[in-house]
Amino acid sequence: QVQLVESGGGLVQAGGSLTLSCRASGTIFSINGMGWYRQAPGKERELVASMPSPTSTNYQDSVKGRFIIFRNNTRNTVYLQMNSLKPEDTGVYYCNGRLRLTARDQIDDYWGQGTQVTVSL
Repeated sequence: QVQLVESGGGLVQAGGSLTLSCRASGTIFSINGMGWYRQAPGKERELVASMPSPTSTNYQDSVKGRFIIFRNNTRNTVYLQMNSLKPEDTGVYYCNGRLRLTARDQIDDYWGQGTQVTVSL
């Protein structure tokens, strides 16, 4: 059974930092991308940052220059380092993995359970 388990959320004051981590476990043939999404109250889930490959990154405009996404491929783990946090960064952060479980399977999206990030003034 494949699981994506997140950690690192919490409450922080504006201007502070947090680092989220997400580890994919189970039988996985290949990881074809990992990323972070967030959902604020009353809003749709949105992409924050992604790594479509081990060496490429994409960021939502509002987090460029403040957030850094990186992976440890040996540990099947993706991290999101969040600096200079703002109240508008508040939300539930979800880890996404685009995984192929066996050589014959297609690539599917898998999600973590979500971790709450709250940024106070």
